[in-house]
Amino acid sequence: MPWTRLLEDQPRLFVEPLQDWFASLLLACPTAGPFELAVLGGCRAATPGLAFLAGYQGALRVLWPSAPASLGALCVTENKSTRPADMRTRLDGLRLNGRKDFVTAGDAADWLLVAAREEPAGEAPRLALAVLRAGAPGIEVENLPALPLMLDIGHARLHLRDAQCERLAGDGWDAYVKPFRSIEDLHVLAALTAWHYGLGRECGWPQALQLRLLALLAGCAEVARQDPSAAATHLLLAGLFAQQQTLKPELEAAFAGGPPHWARLWQRDQHLLTVAAAARAKRLQKALATLGIDAGQ
Repeated sequence: MPWTRLLEDQPRLFVEPLQDWFASLLLACPTAGPFELAVLGGCRAATPGLAFLAGYQGALRVLWPSAPASLGALCVTENKSTRPADMRTRLDGLRLNGRKDFVTAGDAADWLLVAAREEPAGEAPRLALAVLRAGAPGIEVENLPALPLMLDIGHARLHLRDAQCERLAGDGWDAYVKPFRSIEDLHVLAALTAWHYGLGRECGWPQALQLRLLALLAGCAEVARQDPSAAATHLLLAGLFAQQQTLKPELEAAFAGGPPHWARLWQRDQHLLTVAAAARAKRLQKALATLGIDAGQ
């Protein structure tokens, strides 16, 4: 991460729709890697939702380094579950059939990574990860009602009927779906922290708070270099989120003393950082047990 780039003025991108916003971000940061894309995108975002989108797209590019230079989405959830045993979407040859119920930015995505079962009848569930291009035959995207937070980022349901695809190498669960949970958490945390840092510079927040935000970003950068499936990484990631929580009183005071527009946006979308808290807590407990660390210490 070239930190001098972050310390320069980062003009906000006020562009619609989402596809054009992301294209403008890539144009402004043509050589950015996934983590830098999340950070610079967060700093340039006009809303927490757009910062989330930058983090999400950065995370997808960790998962699939060959991703096209356009918006993508990971499609896993079926009936509020991400467990392989609960999935009904299937890959037969290079054809996909099924449904994915909650696809972030699915209405704007140009490409889709779809988790699907591929095991023969009677065997334990086994996942593959397939790539689709939006708009191809057999793909229907159904827009879903807006959520109470992140109103500027849509969600969709994906219907697949004999849709032709490409299968990515490796096990769909171990190589993709499982590690993505931590990859996404980290990159979204970095993007939203960068959004705060950009606001801090723009609105003249206390220097001590700005420095603490930079320190949190530096910690995120180090964890981004680690194996996302490792127990130690889960422990470090939990530490980053704990560090972010300690900033909450200072952030609330900074927002209260600044332009009401920014305060309203953060009041609406601040729960983005707690959406996956239960899953992170479970990973932390497993990591502590694996590492032989007493959780009460």
